[in-house]
Amino acid sequence: MRRLLLALPTTLLWLALVAPPAWAGLSPPGGNTDPTGGQGTYGETNDKVVTNAAFILIAAFPLLVGLLSALQWKLDKRKAARKAAQKARSTRAEWAGGW
Repeated sequence: MRRLLLALPTTLLWLALVAPPAWAGLSPPGGNTDPTGGQGTYGETNDKVVTNAAFILIAAFPLLVGLLSALQWKLDKRKAARKAAQKARSTRAEWAGGW
């Protein structure tokens, strides 16, 4: 409940900052006054452009998952090595005792 109370003002502030630009892009009730004619920053799209974009997404998601999995595996390997070194250090006689 405490997290919700902390996140609520931040979320409302974010919505207050993001909503005006989103509403500004809407056309008035009288008709479309968009000077770009509905085209985005890329320009006019056709079936080939949409298909190529979909193929890029199909290739990018498994690649991203594979890279992040490899990173996680490497970090887990380092963690296991660090734990093994700590255990080896704690069992040595020269580190036992104290003054």
